[in-house]
Amino acid sequence: MNITNHILTEIEPLRLDSSIKSAKKLFKEYPLTHFPVLENNKLLGSFAEDDIRIIEHEKGELVAYAHLLSSFFADEKATVLELLKIFADNDTNIIPVLNEEKNYLGYYDLRDVLDVFSTSPFMTEVSETLIVKKNENDFSMSEVAQIVEVNKGKLLGAYISEKSDEFVHITLKIVSFDINEMMHTFRRYNYEIISTHENDIYLEDLKNRSEYLQKYLEM
Repeated sequence: MNITNHILTEIEPLRLDSSIKSAKKLFKEYPLTHFPVLENNKLLGSFAEDDIRIIEHEKGELVAYAHLLSSFFADEKATVLELLKIFADNDTNIIPVLNEEKNYLGYYDLRDVLDVFSTSPFMTEVSETLIVKKNENDFSMSEVAQIVEVNKGKLLGAYISEKSDEFVHITLKIVSFDINEMMHTFRRYNYEIISTHENDIYLEDLKNRSEYLQKYLEM
């Protein structure tokens, strides 16, 4: 998914000789957590709004606070998932974008990237979300995909959504006309179903057996 057409250039980058006052004005006018600082079109880093806000001497220049610069960026070929990770890792809503020569091209806004992700087929196609759990050393994505396909399902996407001790949770977005049969197959391959699904035949059967046993014990 190419999203380079979402690279923005509408706000002029800061420079180290920019005044504290001008930086505060920029952050006041735009809802940004950070903003990049350039020198000869090369990225030096990004100042955080939280750091700029508490500086009292507004007549000074940013160069005196260069030690506060944060270093993060994306290259122009970054994928949506890579961008989302950069946003999350740096607790930011803006990412500077560099080309292969490390020249500054512009920036991505978190809202634009989320819009692109939310309108992708992964998010919009009618599907089931299935979460399965297995020992990290015993599962493979190829096996997961094969189970989906054997049950005539279509795998839209899959990722490791959680790791706990030696186990992993795999979240699947699938199109399936018989989710029960697919869950049955996963269970036969020793996957535990973590997500809940209406009319889960396996769970219904366990519930019925439990109720029958309870009635028997009460006789």
